[in-house]
Amino acid sequence: MEKIISGKAGEEQACNYIKKKGYKILERNYRCLFGEIDIIAKDKNTLVIIEVKYRKTNKFGKGYEAVNYTKQQKIIKTAQNYINEENLKLPVRFDVISIDNEEVTHIENAFGVYN
Repeated sequence: MEKIISGKAGEEQACNYIKKKGYKILERNYRCLFGEIDIIAKDKNTLVIIEVKYRKTNKFGKGYEAVNYTKQQKIIKTAQNYINEENLKLPVRFDVISIDNEEVTHIENAFGVYN
């Protein structure tokens, strides 16, 4: 339960961070058969799929290190489902926001190519 609460707090912090950067949040915690996307946003004319990783400590490494190839493929497949459902024709970017010891690291274009 504590992990869920801290994860939600991390997502909230990430949302506040990207709003300040001028992103428009379209969806949070989008779920489908393939998986979940933490945040779906728009940065100008680009659809941004954002994976958020929150860690209280660096004991197990930085949060962004947990977004491995398998996780990336799951996010890409989930994003494809969302894009098809919404019939979107926008460029897509995959970002990772890692919050480690309250330090925010935003990695734009972290993985994947989808057009």
